[in-house]
Amino acid sequence: MANLRHLLKDTAIYGLSSIVGRFLNYLLVPLYTHCMPTSSGDYGISTNVYAYVALILVILTFGMETTLFRFGSDEKARPDTVFSTSFALVAALSLAFLALVAGFITPISEALGYEAHHSYLLMMAAVVCMDAMQAIPFSYLRLRKQPIRFASLKLLFIVLNIALNCLYFLVLHKTQVYYIFLVNLWCTAFVSLLFLPMLFRIRWRVDWRLLRRMLSYSWPLLVLGIAGILNQTADKVIFPLVYPDKQEAQVQLGIYGACVKIAMIMAMITQAFRYAYEPIVFAKQRDKDAKEYYASAMKFFLIFTLLAFLCVVGYMPLLKHIIGAGYREGLRVVPIVMGAEIMMGVYFNLSFWYKLIDRTIYGAWFSAAGCLVLFAVNIWGIPRYGYMACAWGGFAGYGVAMVLSYIVGQRKNPIRYPLRSMAVYTLLALVLFLCMQYTAKSLTTPWQLCLNTGLILAFALYIVREALPLRRR
Repeated sequence: MANLRHLLKDTAIYGLSSIVGRFLNYLLVPLYTHCMPTSSGDYGISTNVYAYVALILVILTFGMETTLFRFGSDEKARPDTVFSTSFALVAALSLAFLALVAGFITPISEALGYEAHHSYLLMMAAVVCMDAMQAIPFSYLRLRKQPIRFASLKLLFIVLNIALNCLYFLVLHKTQVYYIFLVNLWCTAFVSLLFLPMLFRIRWRVDWRLLRRMLSYSWPLLVLGIAGILNQTADKVIFPLVYPDKQEAQVQLGIYGACVKIAMIMAMITQAFRYAYEPIVFAKQRDKDAKEYYASAMKFFLIFTLLAFLCVVGYMPLLKHIIGAGYREGLRVVPIVMGAEIMMGVYFNLSFWYKLIDRTIYGAWFSAAGCLVLFAVNIWGIPRYGYMACAWGGFAGYGVAMVLSYIVGQRKNPIRYPLRSMAVYTLLALVLFLCMQYTAKSLTTPWQLCLNTGLILAFALYIVREALPLRRR
């Protein structure tokens, strides 16, 4: 139980930077959706460009974040050597990417449909280059168990980002998507400068033999990461390419992108859990009770994500005001996207069996299978059903990857997950969600909020009674 308490504490600290930061970023959603009209399609452009950024960031980091934990946790390893070797690789890839974009900006812009906006792509290429290089120092802080410093730097970026956005959009009355990208560039550059003292303190040594071992471990993680990020962003990349009306595509993508922001509270919880859990998993793998610990962590992850799901859908009459009125028609995607995020979190928990036995190729296959399902649903469904196909495509893709990882994992490295109790929690949450949906049209907003609060409290009380008294275990 001491390890679970340590996990809870670190998750809370990492969650401060993730959840509080994302909440503060929510303040930007009404700012953007009120300042940029739905018809302009500018928010759709932002959604589309950031989807490409997320994909490129995964490629440039080359799986080195998890690889840093794997080799840095080795008792015989020198952490500074592991850090400098991984950083050298990521820095080389990132700078080469930036040079490539700058050298071929015209054909790249034309291919992506931004021939009149070269500056958008140049700014975001610089941002993704710096973000990729920052990923290694941030991972090193997690490896060295420095969550407060990690959280402080993350929050600093967010506060500065919000301040500059308010300056441009509220004070200077700028309404173009150009200024979203410009602010991101300034903030990312500032945080990069703050890492310089840390980089100067490192004893730099690139170990080429170690690099070969790290690459052997990381390249399946790269494939896994690409497939995983495509599960999150492919719909936003594909949408303008397959939707019949190109201008309307940006409008619809803006609506979808704005509504997905509300569902991203699940991604915050998963990310906070991942930041705390990943280093612990590798450190604990030699303990006798490791598998029991992994099973308990999975159960509590599912419990609290289901509680978060009910809170979001239950208070949707209030949360919907985060986005502008012109974007609210897309709110029906929120429960679907949140369900997909829960399955993604479960898949992340399941993924450690192949990471711990150095068979990361399995993760690449599982994620690739999920990605193929997502592509198929989106390509077939977007022309017919618009952004609803995007939501269901992600749900189906994560579901396939999760099921495959569980089935194969139970054969290769079996863990006795408490499936019965996990199923009960899931079924109970589903029943409560359906009650909320069924009564939504017949009740006024105050009564609906009262009923939903009661249902959420009932679920919370069930958790307290069945799962939380850890002292008895």
